[in-house]
Amino acid sequence: MKRKADFILGMIFAAATIAFIVLLLTDDTFFQWAFNRHHNVLSWYIRPLFIIPMVIFALKKSFTGIFATILALFTSMFWFPAPASSHPQVLEFLAFEMEYLKGTWTAPKIVMSLAVPLFFVMLLLAAWKRNWKWLLGVIIGAAVLKFAWSIAFSGEAGMSILKPALLGLVICIVGIGIYIKRLRKGKTPSS
Repeated sequence: MKRKADFILGMIFAAATIAFIVLLLTDDTFFQWAFNRHHNVLSWYIRPLFIIPMVIFALKKSFTGIFATILALFTSMFWFPAPASSHPQVLEFLAFEMEYLKGTWTAPKIVMSLAVPLFFVMLLLAAWKRNWKWLLGVIIGAAVLKFAWSIAFSGEAGMSILKPALLGLVICIVGIGIYIKRLRKGKTPSS
């Protein structure tokens, strides 16, 4: 794909992601529907895995791939059916998240929430520049901060994300490590 077309298509995916977030935060019916499906912890397990294609597309400098992956990451919260029942900690943690998102947006909350786009920027820049140590540090740091934030603000319920976060972290590190090894050996085509 030509660079200009890649950039334009990437910006369309970026706009779709923003539209999704706005819809999620402004339409209560959609918000409830999405969060009912987000109770299915399969979405918790797959979300960290989107880091792998995001990094690969950043290495290939593909805006379309990067922003399509970010859209997929955000929408994956509702890909799976709502479960018949959920663990009490899952229910408590998601109740906290829902309140966080739908509650009053104060200046400290806005600043804290900017950590999400900052993570994406740091992750993508590290991959784009092929700075492997920085990339690894961003991935590990994000997992640790997400876990610490979850425990600090939702208490014991935050423990419900420990297994998905750790498994996702390990798979991301191994997957990206394998890709980097292949890239260095010249087995992976770059574009």
